[in-house]
Amino acid sequence: MENNILWSGIEYYSLENCIVDNISDSVIINSVIIGVYLEKIYRVEYDIILDRNWRTKSCQIKSQINKEIKIYELLQEKNRWFVNGRSHPEFNDCFDIDISLTPLTNSLPINRLKLNIGQEKKVNVIYIDLMDNTIKHVKQKYRRISTGIYKYENIPNDFEAEIKVDDAGFVVDYPQLFERKIRVQN
Repeated sequence: MENNILWSGIEYYSLENCIVDNISDSVIINSVIIGVYLEKIYRVEYDIILDRNWRTKSCQIKSQINKEIKIYELLQEKNRWFVNGRSHPEFNDCFDIDISLTPLTNSLPINRLKLNIGQEKKVNVIYIDLMDNTIKHVKQKYRRISTGIYKYENIPNDFEAEIKVDDAGFVVDYPQLFERKIRVQN
């Protein structure tokens, strides 16, 4: 089943067209984001391949901020992470990635963890801040408040939000950051 999603970025003044395709043993994600933030015009294309349990296997990102182009290739092999071909052992306990300019990457731990209402879980994440050109290991916590509401927190807690998702775990409303315009299933 294929999902075609359009998000609007509030803080990042963006539009994102994301296609999520569930095939037999993988989830394939392809997305394009365009926008402007802090007077910088940007365009981002990313592809993510997940296993059937929503664990990240690889991620390729091409970002253009004004005239500067950056390419990031993240690959997980046998519980080892490589970024642009170089080993990064500090990421080896990470199952998820978080790309700063999209709400899609919140769906990775939400769909992977399958929390019951009231449950919470801390996760290790590779955080990719494209505007600052940084990649780092972070800890995050997700708590399922109700059927379609998750509380998200950075650890230590310097940011938190209650994220509304649909029945497939895709973000509908991420207060002050993103809102979904439409989701079409094929």
